[in-house]
Amino acid sequence: MIALIAGQGVLPQVVAQALEGQDWRLCALDGYAPSLPGPVQTFRIETLGSFIAGLKRDGVTKVCFAGAIARPPIDATQIDAETMPLVPRMLQALQAGDDGALRTVISFFEEAGMQVIGAQDIAPELLPAEGLLVGTQSDQDKADVSRARAVHAAISAVDVGQGCVVARGQVLAVEALPGTDWMLRSLRSPAQPVTPQKDPGDPLEWAFGGVSDWLSGPDAPKVARPPADFARPSGGIFFKGAKPGQDTRIDMPVIGPETVRGVAEAKLNGIVLQAGGAFILNLNNTLQAAEKAGIFISVESA
Repeated sequence: MIALIAGQGVLPQVVAQALEGQDWRLCALDGYAPSLPGPVQTFRIETLGSFIAGLKRDGVTKVCFAGAIARPPIDATQIDAETMPLVPRMLQALQAGDDGALRTVISFFEEAGMQVIGAQDIAPELLPAEGLLVGTQSDQDKADVSRARAVHAAISAVDVGQGCVVARGQVLAVEALPGTDWMLRSLRSPAQPVTPQKDPGDPLEWAFGGVSDWLSGPDAPKVARPPADFARPSGGIFFKGAKPGQDTRIDMPVIGPETVRGVAEAKLNGIVLQAGGAFILNLNNTLQAAEKAGIFISVESA
């Protein structure tokens, strides 16, 4: 039996569809239930030990993690007896960063005799074929890819992020804790008006933009963003891929149609994915969106 431990987003839906006809169950961390039909077995970090023991008793032999979650708050008073022996390793892992925490979680399931598999093992179509999937790539784009690979290796070594943006050899942005969408939004043209009510995904812009509107009065016009304080090169590419040593069974970089929209709004030329190191969700829709926007998508090995 396979246990799909699902988070939020499209990825769990793809995996669940691929599991149809197989013996599997749906599980989710409390507070991060996926948008999927059917019963969901929820658990908390404070009861992880008993949750794993229950899966083993029920005959689960494989576990797949898919979907987005955030680190939940932990209530020490709710930790049960079967989880208590795991606590020292959990605390140590949390201090080691996301990768360390994920590897520790994997080890708990493996020590219980379960095999942790990746979403790509269930739905291999998530991994795109290598090559230029859509659009055209210039010599300058190719040079920017080489530069982006070096930047990606540098930020990966210190566990900063999975992507970066390079234009004409210049680093415009690197992906950090706020994520890909936030990074791409930061590259939008400074002439665009500030309308935080329509873009709640950026908490800093929403908060400070809202305060600015309140201080200016209800009838104050929206003010354009100030001019950029650097001369941004035209074009550029967004590079994304797994970090060296990253366990892609449980944490694989992902793009989809929304990523294409962010790249187009940032006026970049295209997207380059590390071969075998990133998923494309809704492949056909993503490629159609890229073609319509006039940007390329390429999957390349090192």
